[in-house]
Amino acid sequence: MDRRDFLKGSAASAWLACGLHPFKAGPGDGAVRPVAGAVAGGSEATLDLSQAVIVQPPSLSRREQRAVSVLAEEVERRTGIHWQALNSWPASVSASIVIGQAATLEGLKSDLFESLFARQQAVAAEGFVLRTWTGAGGPCVAVLGADERGVLFGVGGLLRALRMSKGQVTIRTPLNLSSSPKYPLRGHQLGYRPKTNSYDGWTVPMWDQYIRDLAVFGTNAIELIPPRSDDAPDSPHFPLPPMQMMIEMSRICDEYGLDVWIWYPAMDPNYADPKTVEFALNEWGQVFRALPRIDAVFVPGGDPGHTRPRYLLALLEKQTENLHKYHPKGKVWISPQSFNQEWLSEFYQILQKDEPSWLAGVVYGPQNRDDLPTLRKQIPKQYPIRLYPDITHSVECQFPVPDWDTAYAYTEGREVINPRPEGSANIFRRDAPYSTGFLSYSEGCNDDVNKIVWSALAWDPEAKVIDVLRDYSRYFMGDKYAESFAQGLLSLERNWRGALLSNENVYITLRQFQAMEDSASPHDLLNWRFQQALYRAYYDAYIRSRLLYETEIENQVMNKLEEIRRVGVRSYPLDIDTWAPRRRTSGLDVSAILSEAQAIVEKGLSGSVSQDWRSRILELGEALYQSIRMQLSVERYQAEAVSRGANLDTLEAPITNLPWLRRRIRQARALSSEQEQMKAVQEVLNWSNPGPGGFYDDLGDLSRQPHLVRGLGGAEDPEFRASALVGFDYPDAFGDQAPISWKRWAESLFDAPLELHYTDLDPRARYKVLVVYSGDVPQAKIRMRCNDNTEIHPFMHKPWPPRPLEFDIPSEATAGGELTLIWNREPGLGGNGRGCQVAEVWLIKGG
Repeated sequence: MDRRDFLKGSAASAWLACGLHPFKAGPGDGAVRPVAGAVAGGSEATLDLSQAVIVQPPSLSRREQRAVSVLAEEVERRTGIHWQALNSWPASVSASIVIGQAATLEGLKSDLFESLFARQQAVAAEGFVLRTWTGAGGPCVAVLGADERGVLFGVGGLLRALRMSKGQVTIRTPLNLSSSPKYPLRGHQLGYRPKTNSYDGWTVPMWDQYIRDLAVFGTNAIELIPPRSDDAPDSPHFPLPPMQMMIEMSRICDEYGLDVWIWYPAMDPNYADPKTVEFALNEWGQVFRALPRIDAVFVPGGDPGHTRPRYLLALLEKQTENLHKYHPKGKVWISPQSFNQEWLSEFYQILQKDEPSWLAGVVYGPQNRDDLPTLRKQIPKQYPIRLYPDITHSVECQFPVPDWDTAYAYTEGREVINPRPEGSANIFRRDAPYSTGFLSYSEGCNDDVNKIVWSALAWDPEAKVIDVLRDYSRYFMGDKYAESFAQGLLSLERNWRGALLSNENVYITLRQFQAMEDSASPHDLLNWRFQQALYRAYYDAYIRSRLLYETEIENQVMNKLEEIRRVGVRSYPLDIDTWAPRRRTSGLDVSAILSEAQAIVEKGLSGSVSQDWRSRILELGEALYQSIRMQLSVERYQAEAVSRGANLDTLEAPITNLPWLRRRIRQARALSSEQEQMKAVQEVLNWSNPGPGGFYDDLGDLSRQPHLVRGLGGAEDPEFRASALVGFDYPDAFGDQAPISWKRWAESLFDAPLELHYTDLDPRARYKVLVVYSGDVPQAKIRMRCNDNTEIHPFMHKPWPPRPLEFDIPSEATAGGELTLIWNREPGLGGNGRGCQVAEVWLIKGG
């Protein structure tokens, strides 16, 4: 049987676990510096641990005992080897693994113990030491934790260092590593609700395994979501009611010794009303009382929720007292998310003036008007900042994919499987120094790689991304995949850089994964992380294949329509009145040409390209539902919505102008006279033609933005606060009613301007501008200026549906041979910052 057929209809789930990479002590004054990767040193040997036993003191706490169980279970899961746990040193054994804190291990004192820990280095909270020793009494591996969590993370470090295969466990020696985490908060939001693309289908054992995966890697906090949020109250996938599952997840975290946070939106309409406050205190109190562990509650200022800061802070002061009834050490945090300028100023003033003692800290994440450095300057120093990075979305989000091709945006969508290791590292290293750490914003396991990268870097900011990916690949996929799968993940990220038409890396990436797929065992093919990467590799390649094919078909259609120029000509763009017919050339028939053009369009829309890749994508979609409950289709897998990661439903979404061309050709064929038909065709042919001496920008096309002032760009400005970025219509609100150039646009965020700059203009000419305002915020007002604040038009509502608008440019604005066009949305607004969105611009030269 072909390995690619193995997954068809499979109901198995390859639940693997992940660990924490080992570290070594740094040079100089004895400070501990964590370093990613395997064992250092040039004279390495291999220690066989296949017959080892675990030695643990009888006084281990329940959480330390859980850490020992993690080690034994994860080794057995991968190798089939069961390590026996003992409470004293064995008389004779091939190898021992001793685990515990220094204080508890003293009960096991022996010559071996003295040799292992005679020169013990100090480690900070949650830190650990890993050490091997060979000599009298047999070889030994020691895991020494600074505290309970240090024991767990030390076990993770050991798991990362082990080389495991069926029937064998080895470790490279000598091993002498010491590590402590850089940032005290390292966590992820895991929301059991319908909006996620998989989490709502997870059972208690699945949650336990995933939380263990993250914990072993160094994650020390999990954020839950209450039963009532900005989502449907029920899901067809729920194995348990939301409140019951929330209790179970809190219990699991507590068993591992992890902090439990709650993302708790304040969604009621009027917290100035005492009755609303009383209702909220009762509702939240029921959740606080039910959960076995809560360490902190984070309340966003918006999305959802919309409460003025003075009333929101007053509510949260009461909720802090409410929380302390059941969890006396629980803390409350807040974010100024979605605040407009007036509310943001009020928020700052309250914190600066009143310095509320009940407030634990401030959260920075999506939809903050001020950037992170400004937030840090504005709030008093006693309030730490926690990051809330959106690691799960690709567009319309805090960190959109830079220069993402529109073909991907229309098909793969906002919640696609999105490994962005290098992008995540860049964002982390820029933002983390302002913070005490992070809990990520996640809406499914599509961002699994990103979670691991963030956790690894929060432990060690200097870790190399490729080393983190090698550890990820080795532990989740097996030692033989350590390099190939790691490089494949980097290639998936590179697939998304720049124009897809010219990105030949996409097919190379697929061949890399196909090579792994062809040699994979049935067990490997059931691994959901492998399935995710394969799905993305095939999906990317299929979309590029479609784009190449349909772009060629579109060119053929346009070439066919060009034949009508031999019948009639249009002398000026977008000005049908100036079109003048020419004498017909013998043998040409406009109706026949239109018929041939329509036949070409229909061929392009038939979806006949790369069907083997398409079939494999569907197979992997089924496999991912079976293994990890990923809901990649609304109808087939009952995803909540197409925009919620259901990109099997957008696999054939339009990515070129073919649907619009079909509509325009049909309209032209229906016209009563040949002259009208020719006019309609010439309008299509000259759509982007600005006329002699003119200029055109399709601002949503990466290759057709010659005048766009791009700003810093995504690498230097990953939130695009001072950079232009491309936005997309997803899902498609226009159908075939508009060209693709209206379904994508350039945009700026918050109060930043969007600019086009022209040079080499004719200083004696008069110019006018045609502009199409589009976007996903049609209600937003927009203003256009030029040069040094000369107004072209004041703030106005965008016409909807979009259409070209024409404005004159003052002659003095172009007298110097240059021109800058500037757009802004209304200043001071809150929300997501979008609204200044421009799709097309023609600068047309007059007399």
